[in-house]
Amino acid sequence: MKVIGISGSPRAGGNTERMIRRVFSILEKEGIDTELIQIGGKPLRGCIACRKCYENKDQKCAVTTDDLNEYFQRISQADAILLGSPTYFADVSAEMKAFIDRCGMLARANGDVLQRKVGAAIVTARRGGAIHTFDTINHFFFISQMIVPGSTYWNVGLGKAAGEVENDEEGMATMDTLGINMAWLLKKINQ
Repeated sequence: MKVIGISGSPRAGGNTERMIRRVFSILEKEGIDTELIQIGGKPLRGCIACRKCYENKDQKCAVTTDDLNEYFQRISQADAILLGSPTYFADVSAEMKAFIDRCGMLARANGDVLQRKVGAAIVTARRGGAIHTFDTINHFFFISQMIVPGSTYWNVGLGKAAGEVENDEEGMATMDTLGINMAWLLKKINQ
């Protein structure tokens, strides 16, 4: 089994990545492979609504000036996806929004290829707006017909400077429980 974590933060090694890696640590203890993909800070344009994905049905976006097709191939082959984003003006980062829009179109155009995969949102925030960010990511999972495991609280960690999120004891405990629940669910699905 494999879980792909997508970090929509432009700060590699920052709070979003640290929360994803916290979940990874639990999954890896359960024998589940993990891989982090850093999309934040890289060029990733939004969907241009050309609908070529519906015409071609080859699981490829017609826009080839960025790495979206590689990202999509990797998530479509994974058993589960963690999408992590910092909170920017009460929503996901621009890169995460582009990822969601284009992957969502590709998945739907190609027979709902993300259907029944496991998906979980991870959100960081300095102070507020995180619930809307969390909802944005979950809307992608639900419209893609994915299965979303819960945790003991919303999957949110608070911190500003890189590493501060690790001082959010409740946020870190929530990541641990998310990892436990995700591992359990993956094992049940793959029996």
